[in-house]
Amino acid sequence: MAVSAVAESVLTKYEPVIGLEVHVQLGTKTKIFCSCPVEFGAAPNTNVCPVCLGLPGALPVLSRQAVELAIDAAIALHCKVNPFSRFARKNYFYPDLPKGYQISQYDQPLAEHGYLDVLTPAGKKRIGVTRVHMEDDAGKSIHDGFKDSDRYTYVDLNRSGTPLIEIVSEPDMRSPDEAYVYLTEIKQVLQYIGVSDCDMEKGQLRCDANVSVRLRGEQKFGTKAEVKNLNSFRFLKMALQHEIERQVELIESGGKVAQETRLYNVETGRTVGMRSKEQAHDYRYFPEPDLVPLRVSEHWLHEVKNRLPELPADRRDRFMSEYGIREYDAQVLTLTRETGDYFEAAAKAAGDGKTTANWVTGDLMGLLKAAGKEISNSPVKAEHLGELVALINKGELSGKLAKDILPKMFETGEAPSVIVEREGLKQISDTGALEKIVDEVIAANPKQVEQYKAGKTAVMGFLVGQVMKASRGQANPAAVNEVLKKRLG
Repeated sequence: MAVSAVAESVLTKYEPVIGLEVHVQLGTKTKIFCSCPVEFGAAPNTNVCPVCLGLPGALPVLSRQAVELAIDAAIALHCKVNPFSRFARKNYFYPDLPKGYQISQYDQPLAEHGYLDVLTPAGKKRIGVTRVHMEDDAGKSIHDGFKDSDRYTYVDLNRSGTPLIEIVSEPDMRSPDEAYVYLTEIKQVLQYIGVSDCDMEKGQLRCDANVSVRLRGEQKFGTKAEVKNLNSFRFLKMALQHEIERQVELIESGGKVAQETRLYNVETGRTVGMRSKEQAHDYRYFPEPDLVPLRVSEHWLHEVKNRLPELPADRRDRFMSEYGIREYDAQVLTLTRETGDYFEAAAKAAGDGKTTANWVTGDLMGLLKAAGKEISNSPVKAEHLGELVALINKGELSGKLAKDILPKMFETGEAPSVIVEREGLKQISDTGALEKIVDEVIAANPKQVEQYKAGKTAVMGFLVGQVMKASRGQANPAAVNEVLKKRLG
């Protein structure tokens, strides 16, 4: 991995300016302009038809589902959804672009002027969203993996025509950490509302970064470079850090940053020049003649808005105010929609959100992680976990016993009451039964009894522990304390 030659003191003189272009595959069953299936891993060039192959005479038909998912994303990013938008042809040549152009949106996008609030290392920050527009994907050029890959590039057109949205941010990020947090939040929001699975390994979430640097206090932006091939969150941070250092080093040595497109090489940890950066006119945009303009009526927009679930940020705030839980726990419980739903169902059954949150984020998630399971397929039903918390609160189970019962619930899928009944684990609160055990413990530990009577009250903890041991953890600790104090005078 490359090590920067730029001293930290030099780097701190400059401020990075970062904007991200995030490409997201919409979670449709079919492509955006035809009925071909969207299926990862299918045999090459099998999910294709005259439309997505760009054959003469084939006409595109816009997918209503794709539009509604794009509107979902725009609303979640607080964008203004335009009542009128238009598709355009973006002309460029590449072997995996069979039509010779991409159908995208240019000067009249679906939505614009939005924002996303993120929690950066320095606190909450609002990142502007310039626009959200729809487009179709190209195919895939495969440069390695074949015996003759040194001479040939293979093309798989299964992805051609896959529905995408591009989310273009304002240049509001000032560090690789902020960019990382922004992309993480984008992914979480889109997964939460069901717009996309955002699986980077399947190409469902891709990111390009525009990066420039300027002296701190300067208002004018520097010359930007676009960095591509950022196929993981970790590589995003590493590529940005290297590109910032490269530009600072170039400027400090008297050079100038060129406006260009660069690729990130994961092997060397460096960005390398790919081509000069195109301007919009290079693509010769013009309105797509085979598609009518897209009109989103107030009625349709209202329909889509009403179907949207509560957004993660709103749910975090509500969990903190409604259940009195910490911000960190609220973040954990809203990482996925399934986790939030599970917690709410368990809290309802328990009648105690705060204690339930501790059990979900602690013991249950520990068991799930060890078993390699997600909360969506947890063997412990939400209602059963809530019942376990309720049994503790009613004094029918001690916390220690509950911790022993939860793994059995995880293993069997049974309700806690079933396990308690079968194994005779109900907490003993009956004074008569406790007095008998306490008398036996006092008789077996005369030395400690004398110490207590001599004023060493810390010995009480030892005696309580002996009673709990003798009762196999079933004695009610509070009741044990009362009985012991009474017996010892």
